[in-house]
Amino acid sequence: MNDTPFLAESGARDLAPQYVLPLVVRIERAAPPSRTDALETAARAVLVMLSDERSMGDGEWAQAVRDWEDARIRKVVRRARGAQWRQAEALPGITVTGESAEVRVFPPVPLDGWPRDLARLQVSGTELDDPEPSAEPDLTAPVLWLNPGVEMSAGKAMAQAGHGAQLGWWELSPEARRAWRDAGHPLSVRTAEPGQWRELSTSGVPLVRDAGFTEIAPGPTVAVEGYDRVGALVDRVRRPAG
Repeated sequence: MNDTPFLAESGARDLAPQYVLPLVVRIERAAPPSRTDALETAARAVLVMLSDERSMGDGEWAQAVRDWEDARIRKVVRRARGAQWRQAEALPGITVTGESAEVRVFPPVPLDGWPRDLARLQVSGTELDDPEPSAEPDLTAPVLWLNPGVEMSAGKAMAQAGHGAQLGWWELSPEARRAWRDAGHPLSVRTAEPGQWRELSTSGVPLVRDAGFTEIAPGPTVAVEGYDRVGALVDRVRRPAG
């Protein structure tokens, strides 16, 4: 079996120094974001980090990104509000906004080397709701389908959506990546129906397989469908990334 960053089995990636991609979601008591928008914004935040010029070539974040991708692809979502959010915004990173969500993504850090202002933020128990049923997904862009048989907190699901977006990114040519970036990384995150999930999980599309380190048992969590449509996105109206 090929060694990948999203499998429970041990492999060469486990021997490398371990890094984590920090994401912080803004959750103000009076105006929390909707769950689906938070998931989609987190997924786009991962893509914004990967496509940023500072993450590529000789950019200031490029070595950290390479070290992170050489090991397990870990992502941790923490939450902040008020002064905590302002402190997080002062650290090097990128804030990505959705319809109601704000997520700030930071360059990868060593697993045990979080900046103090991020390490003190809460990570467990991040719960969000959708006040209204989600609209049908945009089938002209990638759709990240969540496994309907796995219950996850909003924070865990945000990290899994980020994994799915990254798997789709890895499937693309440089030209298709540029098209996705230039269109503003449009995507949808939805929970699949049980029968639909069975079809997706056996269709050969990229699957995120969680290693089971936190919250859930090891197994598939996200199916990445429609990444092959990204090449046509260059003709769409650009959507701001952040």
